[in-house]
Amino acid sequence: MKKRLAVMIFMLSLSICASAVLLPAAGGSETKGKYYFKKTCKPCHKKNSEGGDISPLSKTIAQWKSYFGAGSHEKGKAKLATIMDEEKLLHVTTYLQAHASDSPQPETCGE
Repeated sequence: MKKRLAVMIFMLSLSICASAVLLPAAGGSETKGKYYFKKTCKPCHKKNSEGGDISPLSKTIAQWKSYFGAGSHEKGKAKLATIMDEEKLLHVTTYLQAHASDSPQPETCGE
């Protein structure tokens, strides 16, 4: 009985470890992030606008991580969570970091 229980526990542990390795980590979508960035951020962050021109190239990966880690917007006047929900923020963060100035695939967002 003890041997059978030990084998079952071992098999369960093995399957949990295997699924952790084989399944992709939960993360945002670059495609959705680009869409939400254009829809939510670009209206205020383009040339000659109040927020200034912002694109993925505006910051390095570390700078984008720091910005989203702080969770504030408008130089600390507003919380990012008031601008878009957590899921959209995850997608936008993924997009901006994936195409930051020091990323393997830097890019601008366009209009």
